[in-house]
Amino acid sequence: MFRRLALFSILGCLTPTAYPAQQAQPPSQTAPAQSVSVTALSGVVTDASEAKPQKEDWTKLPVDRTVLKVRLNGLSLGKGDYPDFSREIVRLQWRPGDFIDIYIVTPHGVQNPRVVLYLYSYSSDVDRFLDDGWCKRATSNGLAAVGFVSALTGDRFHGRAMRKWFVPELQEALGSSVHDVQLILDYLGKRNDLSADQVGMWGQGSGASIAILAAAADPRIRALDLLDPWGDWPDWLRTTPLLKEDERAFCLTPEFLAGVAMLDPVSYLPQLKDRSLRLQQIMDQTNALPPARDKIAAAVPRDRLVIFKDANAHRESLKVGGVSTWFVAQLPPASQPSVQSAASGPR
Repeated sequence: MFRRLALFSILGCLTPTAYPAQQAQPPSQTAPAQSVSVTALSGVVTDASEAKPQKEDWTKLPVDRTVLKVRLNGLSLGKGDYPDFSREIVRLQWRPGDFIDIYIVTPHGVQNPRVVLYLYSYSSDVDRFLDDGWCKRATSNGLAAVGFVSALTGDRFHGRAMRKWFVPELQEALGSSVHDVQLILDYLGKRNDLSADQVGMWGQGSGASIAILAAAADPRIRALDLLDPWGDWPDWLRTTPLLKEDERAFCLTPEFLAGVAMLDPVSYLPQLKDRSLRLQQIMDQTNALPPARDKIAAAVPRDRLVIFKDANAHRESLKVGGVSTWFVAQLPPASQPSVQSAASGPR
């Protein structure tokens, strides 16, 4: 509750912007506008045109835009300008009661910068996207950074029993987040200040797993930087310390494993040979233990695998230039390049 109050205190200090709420549709489709009423910042949206809950298939990676129809597409909650970057918070929605706030950080001096999506592991929240130091480092190479959280994470976990958290609801958490990534890219592609036709995606832990699945579904994701992805679900669920023993027993039932079998990143990594990809693994990271960690490593070519003996070694590597430096070499130049901003620094 304190974090949420702090967020809205920050939002109150931002300068409102005039980005209109638009109705996003895939390029080949059009749809009549829906009647949506919005109370800004209060989290209230009503749509009388849909009385029945939507039926989303979490086992299918490509998003079904006839099921997930955009309700709220670009409500700006505020924008702040800083010496090296600008940060805007934008609210999106395509499920009843599930708002998604994305944090769009753009460097000064670059027109239509290329975009890198940032998705950290469960249970990371949005605090780093509000950190000025993180924003400066993430955009120091002239790329835009777009941060958000996955389903059943942070403010997106509500209205359900505490036992129904991310891992026991793994099919929903992964499948809905993969769909979210595609619809977020739809929105970013509609803006006139970003180049979002070819993007990068950085993911950690569960965020890296979602990034792999999203890239398999969406060719707009051209570069993937993955840190300790979860995967190989039977082995990962058997060894992860995140689960209590009664939860582990439930997650190892044949029914549960069958439900997540189509969402295993290990199965999709070999399909991403046409993408720029880097897989980083930290050997003392405890949420991805052998044999799951080894199976994930074996799913990528050896020249795309980077091993760190411990977390300190990984932190030292970031001092060279941070994550964003790697993406600069993997993505094409911005569609309308201008003079780039400050020199690179650690992320």
